[in-house]
Amino acid sequence: MSLKQKIVAGLLKEPFSRFQLTTYDRSKPINMVVGSMFSVYKGWIHSDIETLNLLKESDWAKYFEENSIDRVLAEHVWEHLTPEEGKLAFKHCYMYLKPGGFLRVAVPDGYHTDENYINYVKPGGTGEGADDHKILYNYQIMSGFLEEIGFTVKPLEYFDENGQFHKNPWRTEDGMVRRSADHDDRNKGGKLGYTSLIIDAYKN
Repeated sequence: MSLKQKIVAGLLKEPFSRFQLTTYDRSKPINMVVGSMFSVYKGWIHSDIETLNLLKESDWAKYFEENSIDRVLAEHVWEHLTPEEGKLAFKHCYMYLKPGGFLRVAVPDGYHTDENYINYVKPGGTGEGADDHKILYNYQIMSGFLEEIGFTVKPLEYFDENGQFHKNPWRTEDGMVRRSADHDDRNKGGKLGYTSLIIDAYKN
């Protein structure tokens, strides 16, 4: 996307998001993207901090009933929150998801074996947006936070503490994560140049 396109998209995303949040069909499954930036997925409601601040329960209550959302998708959002903020945002997701619904969350992977990757994504790292990163998650930290809230955790893609990469099947229609093993162009030729820690967290 060119700079001009990003500027136009930025000007349009708030009214588009607000329109979606206030006109969605409550009789159909409710799928929501948080921190959607410039991503648009058919069948999903898109939100950003301008329309739904994850940390404000009043923002959630403005648009949704508790126990009403089927899926929440967050790609590279939680690393911009402090650990305390992250837990609060997880709590709000849990409150507003239906029983059996789930949050698909993707963040930079702190156990990635490539030192250049770690330097790119760590708080204060060299990558775009890393100056605002607050925490570098691994599957253990993220799973612990989610389970503390009450979620049942299913890791989808992650490096473990021994440098082994794990990849379990997941469907893009349940939440597209572009920065993933199969969908990021940096992973061509069998090399995992850029992956994410991806977890599905289910509300019981």
